[in-house]
Amino acid sequence: MTRQNYATLQAKINKEIEKLHKQAQSLQSKQRKPVISQIVRSMKEYEISPEELAAAFGKVKTKTGGATKTAKSSKASGVKKPVAPKYRHPASGATWTGRGKAPLWVVEAEKNGQMRQQFLI
Repeated sequence: MTRQNYATLQAKINKEIEKLHKQAQSLQSKQRKPVISQIVRSMKEYEISPEELAAAFGKVKTKTGGATKTAKSSKASGVKKPVAPKYRHPASGATWTGRGKAPLWVVEAEKNGQMRQQFLI
């Protein structure tokens, strides 16, 4: 196969790919129009405003990294609520929420055979 043959075949294939891509876009456009008109009809029927739809869209759960998160996270609002402590050390009065790495007094107590439940508040 000569270089010129390769270049002509490559150009022909690229032209065909472009043609198929345009056909796919056209087909998608034709299929979207009736769906959009049906959505608009339903919005009018139930008196749903675009603002309500946008607000509801912001609360939709999205998948990110294998976990589901709400679109509006607590970081977006800027306010983090403190978590109430769940465990208390009887001698020192130190508390722990039960989240994150366990404090040393919990780890040591578990090593000594005590159950975490006996520190519950």
